[in-house]
Amino acid sequence: MTRRTAVRAVATGALATSLIGLAAQGASAAGHPAAPEAPPRASVAAAHRAAAGPETLATLARFFAHDGTLTPAQATPRVDSPTVPVYGLSPDFVRGTPGAPVAGLEFLATRAVASDGRTASVWTVRRGGSWKVVNIATGDDETRAVAAGSRLAAGGTVFHEPQINAWYVQQGDRIRPLDAEARKAVGPGGTTVAAYRERVAKAYGDKLPGSAYDRRGEAGGYGAPAAKRAAGPGEHPVAATAVASADGDVPVAAASAVAAAAALVALGLTGTTAVRRLLRR
Repeated sequence: MTRRTAVRAVATGALATSLIGLAAQGASAAGHPAAPEAPPRASVAAAHRAAAGPETLATLARFFAHDGTLTPAQATPRVDSPTVPVYGLSPDFVRGTPGAPVAGLEFLATRAVASDGRTASVWTVRRGGSWKVVNIATGDDETRAVAAGSRLAAGGTVFHEPQINAWYVQQGDRIRPLDAEARKAVGPGGTTVAAYRERVAKAYGDKLPGSAYDRRGEAGGYGAPAAKRAAGPGEHPVAATAVASADGDVPVAAASAVAAAAALVALGLTGTTAVRRLLRR
């Protein structure tokens, strides 16, 4: 995956309490972790409308124009794909909570395209009774991963392990890789759910929300030491997902100078190796 630019992420609050159709917590009849439930169609449609709305398109025009390649008027962005759910590695799964799914719903993503072919991913969450755009990132990693997972394992759950920027698809007891980072982690043929949990528990078990690592501020990235230091191997936390706004319904703003670490922790992406580059004023 390529490096990406995050334009705006509003932080604090738990996404798990704001999204409809979160992961089921019971074990499946086959004894495997239950697959996360897909968000209702009405929610997906509402998120798509938010991503394709005139305010979002205006922001996308500024986003695509920020490097001077195009003017906002020339960018003429459009939304050209369905909105898809994006799942991320679950702290409860890493923790070993019985019946916890491998991944939980983090946000919904919609691909946008500029007139010159460049792409961006619009992230939406349910907040205050409606779906809001909380972030725009360069590229279309999310929708491409979902499409790849559908081709490889129809009906499986595509999810992201952000600590190493790896994408997988889970189907039953198998977890299969979708990109080079995932193949490096679990091998080209994939692995079992149990073996995968052993790996992530070893890598992140002492870095979960509420851990000493978290309490020191190293999992959050808000403090100066965490924002400045580079995480080394094995130092990638599993952050609790948080994307609800602390300052009201603030629209995405392409000119906003957002701290990259804060943007990552706001979306549960602390420590990812494909850090989205900060777009400053």
